[in-house]
Amino acid sequence: MKRLRAFFYVQHLLGVGHLARASRIAAALVDDGFDVTVVTGGAPIAGFPGPGVKTVTLPPVTSGDEGFSGLVDLQGKPIDDDFKTLRSGMLLQAFRDCRPDIVIVEAFPFGRRQMRFELLPLIEAIDATSPRPLLATSVRDILQQRVKPGRNEETVDLINRHFDLVMVHGDPAFATIDKTFPLAAAIRAEVAYSGLVAAPPSPAASERFDVLVSVGGGAAGKSLVSATIAAARNANNGWKWCLITGPNLPKDEFNAIARDATPGLSIFRFREDFASLLAGARLSVSQAGYNTVCDVLRAGCRSLLVPFAAGGETEQTARALMLEELDLATVLTENDLTPEGLAQAIEQALVGPPPSSHRLDLEGARRSAQILRERYRTWSLRLGAGFGKAHDQTDDGS
Repeated sequence: MKRLRAFFYVQHLLGVGHLARASRIAAALVDDGFDVTVVTGGAPIAGFPGPGVKTVTLPPVTSGDEGFSGLVDLQGKPIDDDFKTLRSGMLLQAFRDCRPDIVIVEAFPFGRRQMRFELLPLIEAIDATSPRPLLATSVRDILQQRVKPGRNEETVDLINRHFDLVMVHGDPAFATIDKTFPLAAAIRAEVAYSGLVAAPPSPAASERFDVLVSVGGGAAGKSLVSATIAAARNANNGWKWCLITGPNLPKDEFNAIARDATPGLSIFRFREDFASLLAGARLSVSQAGYNTVCDVLRAGCRSLLVPFAAGGETEQTARALMLEELDLATVLTENDLTPEGLAQAIEQALVGPPPSSHRLDLEGARRSAQILRERYRTWSLRLGAGFGKAHDQTDDGS
């Protein structure tokens, strides 16, 4: 069997969710026998992308604020044209060095439009390559819905002109892409659902907490952190609390929080055994990011979700409300996130019924590798038969 070369681009800007999901998929590709190169462009995060993966690190950029309104370097300085030219050149050289059979672009063109300065030249290079690699976009199941006029049309145009596969990392029994992308029917590239990309089942819990609060990457959850500290300080019920702030919370802020921690509240920046802590927790309190929700669904614990909604973000709110409708979580909105509101929501969640059982597909990483191998086989057959580029398809995607 040919060892396929996969070139995987991922850019995380605020939290670590995009990088974590891409890393899980990359690990599954390695396990399936792929030669994998992951190109990252955000702040370095220990442990990602993971073992067995070749890594190319571009000069890092992050979001200037929670509204994703601009790109800055790690010192907070807005990036300029020279910076963009450097990154674009490095990305193109990495592509040429890899000589991939498959290129996977995480989020774009549904998201990461800020990175067009380097992704559009990459796509042009892909189209000019002979034999041309298969081009796939790797996208979560629920998308941001509030977009500028014409943006969805531009997304469809880019997909139909350049992409061969839209790989949706979700279970269609939970969410299909048309629920949050109104022009889904206009996509001519094949759309394939991988299932949710969850981590493997965790070992037994090393510690047990009554309330386990996690804030993802840490940059967008300061209000949840502060509300948790106050709620824990005011609690008089003997609960054992754990707060995981995330790696992106500034060091001075983390140190101040740790110094003021009340007895009964353990505070950590990061826990490698997070999945096992979930399995042993009476209640998980978190935002409603894709990866955290996957971890909660895998653990099967009670869940209180506080979806991130700053800057007009809709994705986490949509996911949280869909899970609440299935009796898999309860929801507290950011508007109601006060120490008192959080404490009351926690009490109600703990005395409420346990979450319903579910049959959602959580094996999306392994299935993503299968999808890519299967699609590459049909792709290469098409090229061998002289059909040309796979994105020159009929309207029904055949």
